Order: sequence, then structure tokens, then C-alpha cells
Amino acid sequence: MVEARAFDLVAVDHYMPGLDGLATLQALRALPGCPPVVYVTGSEESRIAVAALKAGADDYVVKTVGEDFFDLLASSFEQVLDRAQLRRAREQAEGDLLASNARLEALLKEVNHRVANNLQMVMSFIGLQSRTVNDAAARDALRQTQQRIATIAQVNQRLYTSDDVEFVAMDDYLGGLATDLASTWSSGERVRTVSVSAPAMKISTDKAVAIGMIANEWVSNACKYAYPDGGGEVRILLSEAAAGLELVVEDDGAGWTGGGEVRGTGLGTRLIEAMARSHRAAVRYEQTHPARANPGTRAIMALPLGPADRPAL
Repeated sequence: MVEARAFDLVAVDHYMPGLDGLATLQALRALPGCPPVVYVTGSEESRIAVAALKAGADDYVVKTVGEDFFDLLASSFEQVLDRAQLRRAREQAEGDLLASNARLEALLKEVNHRVANNLQMVMSFIGLQSRTVNDAAARDALRQTQQRIATIAQVNQRLYTSDDVEFVAMDDYLGGLATDLASTWSSGERVRTVSVSAPAMKISTDKAVAIGMIANEWVSNACKYAYPDGGGEVRILLSEAAAGLELVVEDDGAGWTGGGEVRGTGLGTRLIEAMARSHRAAVRYEQTHPARANPGTRAIMALPLGPADRPAL
């Protein structure tokens, strides 16, 4: 009968000819859309109750002589039906929530796509503008502005081309950033090599942008000032620390420890300080190889991460 039509509830006795209650319960639970099952028996053995509940019964009632049994049975039916209704409502709500999340993810992916396209358009405008400027300092400032925008655009590009629209894969992001920076700052014999060492981990978008922007400024400074006589290597190192992440950008060039006269406009330094302050990050500078003639520079940022900055396990 259960195979042929839908029932709101089924009550199964334990002692029956042919299939006993447990075998019948097992057969019922194997059917698609099995209704709630109340297990009924005259036996007070606890092992039967445990076996019935483990096999999928929604409730268990022991037969007794008198009217109390029917009151217990009616109460059990009412409670089981209420729970079944709540379960259906929860499943419906979960289904609606999943559908809503899917729509929101699709919308957010489209937003990231459009933002990345708009940033790419702005970069193209800046590139065209730089070709009309004769002043070398102005051209350099425009080039740096273009690279800063590209750093942000890369985040949006990775968000809409991946299955995760909230978190950025740092090894992939920094690898792409290093390739762009090496291409931007290499010309003629002044070839800049930018390498990356980063774990395969994802962090929130705002933290990824902060790391990318600060790495961009440090690599750009190294490419401009560390190797005045030719090419050289700049290394981006990202690692997990006790309270979050540690970002290191180092070179083997002339050396700078964060003091002395600011070279250039100082905008990059102010950007680094502002971003580090907004993310409660600590920044320091030291020499890469203190004993060498060219001691190099190592710029270090300790960036704290909260629970919301990483994907949920």
C-alpha cells in the first residue's frame, strides 16, 4: 500500500507473521519518500526500541492494557507529524537559501567581471595619456598609477574566473602580480626578475588587496632603486605566521632600511603606511645581507587575520 500511494504516517507492529516489524521497517525506509514510522509493540524490551530507532523509526510506543495506550499512540502520532512538518519546512528553507546563494554568487561574479573590465579600461586610458606626456617624471607617475590599478583589477579577475567569489588564492594572485611587475619594470638590459613563494591558501578580498598593493609598492621601489646599474632579482615571500600572515619583499641591491631621505614623491610610502594602519599590520625594514657590499633590502609586514578572513572549514 505504501508503494502504491502516499501516507502521512505508518504505524508498524513488532510481532507479525511473515516479516516482523524490524524487517518491515527496513523495507519501508528503502522506499523513496517513506512517510514517518511509529513503531508499536507489546514487548517492553529496551533492545527492540533501540533497534527500531536505529533502523529509522521516528518514535516508539509500548502497548498497554487500557485507554492510556491509545492516548500515548495519539500523542506519538501528533508529535511525529509535527516533526515531519518542521523537517519539510526546514528542507524547503534550506533549498530556497541554496538557490538564493547561487543567485547572489552569480550576481557577485558578474559584478567582479564588470569591475575588472572597467579597471582595465581606466588602465588603457592612462596608458594612452602617458604616451602624450613628455616629462619623464610624469610618465613614471602614470605608469605607477597604471600598475596600482592593475593590482586591484587582478583580484577582481580572479574572483570572477574562479568558483569562489569571496576569497582569493594567494599563490595564483601573487604569481600573476609578479609576472606583470617584471614585465612593467624590465626594459633593454635592465631585466627585472620577480619571483614568488606563497602557500596554496585563500584569504578575504580586502586582505588580498592590501597584500597585493603593498607588495606592488615594495617591488616597484626595488625595481627602481635597488639595481641602478642593471638587472636583478626581487623576491615576494608570503608565509603563515602565528597571528596571520607575513609578507616579505627582498632584493640583493644597494640596501635601504626605511630611514633617510625619501626618494621620489613619497606617495608609495604613504600608501603603504595608510594600508598597513587600516589593517592593523606592522611594517619594518632591514638588510637582506648585512655583511655584503650590497646588503639589499628586506621589507616585512605582519598582517593579522581574523576568522572571517579565511574560508570556513
